[in-house]
Amino acid sequence: MFGLSELAIILIVVAAVLAVKKLPELTRSAGKSARILKSEARAARDADEPGAPRVIQGETVKRQDPDTSTGSGSGSGSRG
Repeated sequence: MFGLSELAIILIVVAAVLAVKKLPELTRSAGKSARILKSEARAARDADEPGAPRVIQGETVKRQDPDTSTGSGSGSGSRG
C-alpha cells in the first residue's frame, strides 16, 4: 500500500489543485491588508512626531463682540 510520505505528497497535490481557484482572491486580500497596515503605520508615525505641526484647512470666521451684538436679548423693556 502507500507509505506516509506518498500520502503526504498526494495530499499536498490535492490541496494545491483545490487552492488554485482561491489564489487570486487570497493575494488580492493580502495586498489590501498590506496597504491598510502600511497607511495605519504611517499615520501612527506622523501622530507621534511632536515637531511637525498639523495644518487643517478651514475658513476664518470673525466673532462679534458680545457688547455690540444686536439681538433680542435681555434689553430694556417691559414685559406685560
